[in-house]
Amino acid sequence: MAIQLEDSEALQRLEARLKILLPEEYQECYDEVQPVSMGSAGLKYGSDGKVAWDEIWGSFCDLAMAGGPPHKGTLLEPGSQAAIDAHPDRYDAVVAEIRRGIHMVTDLPAEPSPTPGWVRVNCTDETMAGWLVRAIVMENVSARLEGSRMDLPAGPDYRVEKEIKNVITSIAKTCHYFVDHMWSGQRRDIAELLEEMATESPLLQPAVLDQGLGQDELRVHMAGRIEQATGLTRSQHSYVGWLGLECPSVRAAIWMMRALVTENILSRREETVLFIPVDPKSDPDGTTAVQGLVHVHRLAVARDVLK
Repeated sequence: MAIQLEDSEALQRLEARLKILLPEEYQECYDEVQPVSMGSAGLKYGSDGKVAWDEIWGSFCDLAMAGGPPHKGTLLEPGSQAAIDAHPDRYDAVVAEIRRGIHMVTDLPAEPSPTPGWVRVNCTDETMAGWLVRAIVMENVSARLEGSRMDLPAGPDYRVEKEIKNVITSIAKTCHYFVDHMWSGQRRDIAELLEEMATESPLLQPAVLDQGLGQDELRVHMAGRIEQATGLTRSQHSYVGWLGLECPSVRAAIWMMRALVTENILSRREETVLFIPVDPKSDPDGTTAVQGLVHVHRLAVARDVLK
C-alpha cells in the first residue's frame, strides 16, 4: 500500500528530527541497532573505601534512544514521602552518594531537590538538560526537567550496587554521548529543535507523586480513546504518571518511543510495552498525549512497523 503524501511528509519530518537528536554514529543506522546489553560493570573502590564512580566504565551500551537496551528493565521511581519521613538519615546518605557520583562522572553540580525523592542536577544550559532528560527517561530511570535543571530519583531504600548505581550509570552514559559524541554545531541544532517543539506543544512529562489527584481517571480516559483510535490496549503496569500500552513487538515499541520524542512527549518502553506520560499540569485532559500517540501510530502503520 502506497504511503499517503501527508504521511510521507510527516515521516520525513520525523526522520529529520531524529537525525538532529541522535549522535552522528546512529543517524544513518538506528533502525539496525539491537537492544542487546553488554552486561553490568562491577563496582570499584578508592583508597578511601568509597566507590570510584569515575573508574567503572570503559564503554557503554547503545543509547536506548537509538534502539539500544534501556539501562533498567523496569522504571526506577523516586522514594515516597512516607518512606523518606520514616528513614531521613538513610535518605540523606543516599542523596549525598548520588550527588558525589554525579559530580565525579559528569563534573556537573548536584544538590538535593526542593521536591523530596529527587536530586537536582544543574546542567550547563537548557539544551543539555532537555536532551538528557529525554535520553535518561528512555533508559527507564525517572527524570524531570525544569529549565536548565534536571531532577533524578532518590529513595531511602536505594542500594549502592543497585539503585544508586542505576542513577549514576544513566547520567554517565547519556552525558558521555551528549558531550563526547556530539559536536558543537549539532548541539546548536538540538537547541533550535527543542525551541521549535516547545512552540508546538509544552514538553509532556509524567506527573510526580504530589500531583496524583485525578490521575487514575485521566489514565482510563486516555487509554479508552487510544484503544478506540488505534486498537492498542492498556497494559497492567501501574506507575505514577505513566500509561502503558501493549505493542505487537519490541521493534514497534522502540519505533514509536523514538517518534514520540520528536512530538515533545517523553516516552519509554519495557519490552513490548510503550509508556506515555499522564501530565495533568500541561495536558489536563490528555488530548495532546493521545493525539501524539495516534499520529505516531498512523506513521508506524505507514512504515509497516506494526507487524
